[in-house]
Amino acid sequence: MAQGQTRCGVIAVIGAPNAGKSTLVNALVGQKVAITSAKAQTTRARLLGIALHGGTQMILVDTPGIFAPKRRLDRAMVSAAWEGTEAADVVLLMVDPIKQRRHELEPLLEALASRPERKVLVLNKVDAAKKEPLLALAQELTGKVDFAEVFFVSALTGDGVPEMKAALAAMMPEAEWMYPEDQVSDASERLLAAEITREQLYRQLHEELPYDSAVRPELYQHRPDGSLEIHQQIVVTRANQRAIVLGKGGSKIKAIGEAARQELSELLGVKVHLFLHVKVEENWSENRELFEEIGLDWVR
Repeated sequence: MAQGQTRCGVIAVIGAPNAGKSTLVNALVGQKVAITSAKAQTTRARLLGIALHGGTQMILVDTPGIFAPKRRLDRAMVSAAWEGTEAADVVLLMVDPIKQRRHELEPLLEALASRPERKVLVLNKVDAAKKEPLLALAQELTGKVDFAEVFFVSALTGDGVPEMKAALAAMMPEAEWMYPEDQVSDASERLLAAEITREQLYRQLHEELPYDSAVRPELYQHRPDGSLEIHQQIVVTRANQRAIVLGKGGSKIKAIGEAARQELSELLGVKVHLFLHVKVEENWSENRELFEEIGLDWVR
């Protein structure tokens, strides 16, 4: 840790689903701590990323995309998102200027306008958006909410991220660091391992598998040789989804497991033995125990 006065604060990252929040958190931390997927609403729990800039530690609360909740699962995710903004030193609103998702962005702007926290606006995907509409959008949004700063970045290419990181660090209050210097996330390895498998599930099955699937951690133990044995259960709601996850002759689940195992080995720096199996549970989103196992609070 840097000598002299340290700074430490909390930044809540909010936005409509799929705005690029997880990609941004990973870019600020400098390594993967949150899963990314082209499927909206991938982030479920309030995963934290911990970013360092000189003597400043920034605790990034990567909230789930905030949207109109219909099912219990949705309500739990939205509740987790708003909880993530409480006690934050800065609330960072991330907007995809190309898709915009106005039906989800407008309620967010209304809710933010009356909140006391310091707010910053981040317009993402500057590598792909045209300049004039981008500036017009920034002007429109700053007219609705009192943003302290506006940043134009590309979370994917890293464009504008270092400058934004330095500016955010300067906004943090003087305080002791909350976490050790080498810690990048508060997500337990067990949950992170399940998230990585879930990311592969979405990545490899795209549109074939609906969003209401889950990966449940079962066993996570170190073997005497130093390697790691992980057992996980993929929960789907229908028998035909189980067939999709398994693939012909088990080929799909094998590919998902192999990709997740490789990434976990790299991330954790040890050999990983990953065992996956699929379970059909029609109403798993009504199962309180499963909710808590995947890192969500039960919301009635």
